Amino acid sequence: AAPLPDTINADGKSLYNPPGPTSAAYDAFPLPIDSSNNGFDFHIYYMQAVESQKTYARALHERIRREFPELRIYKFWEKPVGPHPVAMFEVNVFTPHQTGAFFSWLAVNRGPCSVLIHPNTNNSYKDHTELATWMGKPWPLYVDVLGTTARFGGGSRPQAQSQPQTQS
Repeated sequence: AAPLPDTINADGKSLYNPPGPTSAAYDAFPLPIDSSNNGFDFHIYYMQAVESQKTYARALHERIRREFPELRIYKFWEKPVGPHPVAMFEVNVFTPHQTGAFFSWLAVNRGPCSVLIHPNTNNSYKDHTELATWMGKPWPLYVDVLGTTARFGGGSRPQAQSQPQTQS
């Protein structure tokens, strides 16, 4: 491929990119994301002992159900479940377009809630640790409950840690 130009755009800061084909990632998740079930999980966390957060999260859950009926939205948990150290609810997206739209919507509407976002790659441990990203405060996860084999068959993860895992 020809070298990219060092030309600066009229804004005086950004680089000029010559026109070219659009990335395939706009239409399909890149490997190793396995979108046979769904591409990404959004876990919306709130502190269940803080009434104002619980109230906000419950209203957010309902708003998401009304504004994004095409997404898979799970029940509103009022206690920690699985690897999640506080109460939460989960939303699944199925396309890159939905992922971007929901991400940008949550960025401005999540309020006091934190959001764990992770792809589904056939390795639950890696998805929840190395490949995860956060909006808001990151919480330590109890990764020992994620199992030792990949969700969709094949592969394995390192031995479980007894301490919660946090992102760096």
